[in-house]
Amino acid sequence: MLTVWGRNNSINVQKVMWTVAELGLEHQRHDVGRQFGGLDTVEFRAMNPNGLIPTIDDDGTIVWESNAVVRYLAAKYGAGSLWPEDVAARAAADRWMDWMLGAIIPPMAPVFVGLIRTPPEDRDGAAIAAGAELMTGNWRILDEHLAATPYVAGADLTMADIPLGCACYRYYALDIPHPDMPHLMAWYERLQAREAYREHVMIELS
Repeated sequence: MLTVWGRNNSINVQKVMWTVAELGLEHQRHDVGRQFGGLDTVEFRAMNPNGLIPTIDDDGTIVWESNAVVRYLAAKYGAGSLWPEDVAARAAADRWMDWMLGAIIPPMAPVFVGLIRTPPEDRDGAAIAAGAELMTGNWRILDEHLAATPYVAGADLTMADIPLGCACYRYYALDIPHPDMPHLMAWYERLQAREAYREHVMIELS
């Protein structure tokens, strides 16, 4: 059976759990990380020497790094759906998954930590505002791309939508300005119509 280690309020674990749900995989998940601890045990470090979540064990195959886990599960269990069989479409999905890590997560980090995990009196308003502005500018790139396609890598949901969809929920849930981006919003609304997205991604930020 597929086993997942990681707390459900982690954006990186949410990527994996949304993927698992879309694929209908039998699984079990263990809460580890932050308030749950468990990352420094000998057993966990033997699976993931970085001591980070998510980590999965799929009948003896250990995978860590969230986007790598999504790719692995999509390739093994979702060929033709989450895993595009066309090489060009798959390259497009890979490109946007990597873009998310470089363009969205770095500016989102100070905004999320500042607004969600820092007391108001200790917040760095300038850093939050700068991160929000940069992040919004990068979301505009995806907004323009989505003018021509309903999902990130084509006509249907693929692995490309999963990391970006998790980040998009956080973007709209954060108390920052959200300039009009109609194509991004339309895509976000399509994601919200999916039961797996609502269950595993649309969780109160903490």
